[in-house]
Amino acid sequence: MNEMIRDISVPNDWDRSGLPGWCYHSPALLELEKQHVFREHWQIACHVSDIPEPGNYLAMDVVGERALILRGQDGTVRAFHNICRHRGSRLVADEKGSCRNALVCPFHGWVYNLDGTLRGAARPRSFPPLDKNEFALKTLECEVWQGFVFIRFAPGPQPSVVELMKPFEEELAHYRTEEMIPAGEIWTQETPVNWKSVRDVDNEGYHVAMAHPALQDLYGSTYYDEPFVDGLCRSFATYNPHAGRRWSVRNYVKISPENHALPERLRKAWIYFGLFPNAVIAVTPETVQFYQEFPLGVGRTLLRGGIYRYRQEERAHRLARYLAFRIDRDTQAEDVQLTVWSNEAMTSNAFAGFYLSDLEYGVRTHHDHLRKVLPVVTLKDAPEEKAMAEVNAGLRQG
Repeated sequence: MNEMIRDISVPNDWDRSGLPGWCYHSPALLELEKQHVFREHWQIACHVSDIPEPGNYLAMDVVGERALILRGQDGTVRAFHNICRHRGSRLVADEKGSCRNALVCPFHGWVYNLDGTLRGAARPRSFPPLDKNEFALKTLECEVWQGFVFIRFAPGPQPSVVELMKPFEEELAHYRTEEMIPAGEIWTQETPVNWKSVRDVDNEGYHVAMAHPALQDLYGSTYYDEPFVDGLCRSFATYNPHAGRRWSVRNYVKISPENHALPERLRKAWIYFGLFPNAVIAVTPETVQFYQEFPLGVGRTLLRGGIYRYRQEERAHRLARYLAFRIDRDTQAEDVQLTVWSNEAMTSNAFAGFYLSDLEYGVRTHHDHLRKVLPVVTLKDAPEEKAMAEVNAGLRQG
């Protein structure tokens, strides 16, 4: 990775506070976040291997929007709103599936080609002539980068995915992620916290030594975080080949074969590439995965992710991948508990705000990105709920 293009240093004198507590339980702020944080920024939808053949599709619901990712007859991956142009019905109800050569609306039977154009309406004589392009499915911005499919619901401040991810391109390219295939289905899990509490925990490794015994055993002595710079952050560690206080770690370092396709410096590396506002692409020598979170409500969040593996793998690789999964599973359960404890404090009169360590500078920089998008969160005291959008708009103009 070319460090020259990212200043990852921690300032000598910086504001160690975080977002005020009201930001974690305001319905009016959440509505602004849905638009300006989630719809206007790139989101990972899936990997190209989740929809490998023409007619394969994947559907996902995000903050009130419905997306449909579809591989066309020409092999191109496209993204559309999962909305029929007739009455707005869902075109597909399942989260994943396949169609032969067309999508048929289950409400009235309108038919769409796999490039999104209208093939025809049921009982066409009951309509005036319908232009196949005018009544085509509404498209979403869609880019494929190193095998991952990114979508965006509305134009926003981020550049193209290729430009945005440029600082990570060289390092991640060593893993040939575009050639990988699913190690399982895309998973989801609900958790009873504000989405920002999930990100606050994930954006710092200060807690690893205390809260994640398996990770500390595996790579604690080498782990370090890089803050958010221009929408990206990164965490890096190399695992200790002599680690082994815990069963999963002991067997992982014992079994994991060296991946000679990787440069020497990456053969024992676990790396987490963060993308503002809510996504991470993580690599180990055996796998790549993505994970993200979406708000379902002020105090409800959907966790979502997928794990991918090399097409050709030996038994030792499969065992190492399973053991890495066990370590990640335990880590996620520990993180969920931490987010619950942190989030519930936000409603207490005793909560006096964050006071962050230099090792938590990543939390501050993520909050700074949020402050830039939604300047209303710079206010110590919450505006009236009904005035939230107006106050934020005024601060943006100012």
